[in-house]
Amino acid sequence: MYLTQFGFHQMPFSLTPNTQLFHGLPPHYEAIQTVMSALNMGEGVVKLIGEVGTGKTMVCRMLIEQLQSDYSLVYLPNPVLDGDGLRYTIAKELGLEVSNPHAIVDEIQAKLVQLREQGRPVVALIDEAQALSDEALETLRLFGNLETVTEKLLQIVLIGQPELELRLAQHHLRQFRQRITFSAQLRQLSVEEGVAYIDHRITQSGGNKKLFTLAHKKAIWRAASGTPRIMNQLCHKTLLLAVNSKDVQIVNQHVFNAIKDSYVMEKPRYRTPFLWGWQQV
Repeated sequence: MYLTQFGFHQMPFSLTPNTQLFHGLPPHYEAIQTVMSALNMGEGVVKLIGEVGTGKTMVCRMLIEQLQSDYSLVYLPNPVLDGDGLRYTIAKELGLEVSNPHAIVDEIQAKLVQLREQGRPVVALIDEAQALSDEALETLRLFGNLETVTEKLLQIVLIGQPELELRLAQHHLRQFRQRITFSAQLRQLSVEEGVAYIDHRITQSGGNKKLFTLAHKKAIWRAASGTPRIMNQLCHKTLLLAVNSKDVQIVNQHVFNAIKDSYVMEKPRYRTPFLWGWQQV
């Protein structure tokens, strides 16, 4: 691997979300601030939408780190569940051992009240929320009805792809849609943000940001259409190609071959960054 050759102490472009490499660029910072503000105000349901690869799971993990000191958290990373499955999963996350299935909602409510009285209100973070079934969404809506005279007992953060918007736009889900009080959207990175993103990951991992030239960083950003996950893939492949060819510096050919070998929306016609003559794939 290229860690030793380029002086890294960790993988700078791993696809596994690593909060140590989080860089508070505007799209992610704004999304986190919107969600945190909504939860601090006691809002019931908050929605965060982002295209594939824009950093939703990273944002989710950053939210967990910021919330865990003041809230009790229910984290559902893969919510392919029916209503019963969702109720049991929430109960398990709250540390309940349910002996009577018919009393599960009452037991959950009692636990939510107990945690609220202890100053540990409960927030449910649901990643990949576009995968929720209609039955599961209805179950969440009913959980949203659990409240004291002044406060919601369960606050819900839905994190999903744009398909979630299409799901919630359906007429039969209008009751749930009306419960969503705040929404945030993750967008692709601008070219300046893309360059800063690459630089940050390299320097945080112990490398030299001059390893890639500015032209290389811009080419990677353009090929990835500003999507962080694809930028990670391209940088990772570029570094591997440099190692395989025993080069100590990234050259145009490494970047070109990395882009050529990847699924991207734009690819260069030529092999010099200034004359690549981008074409849609």
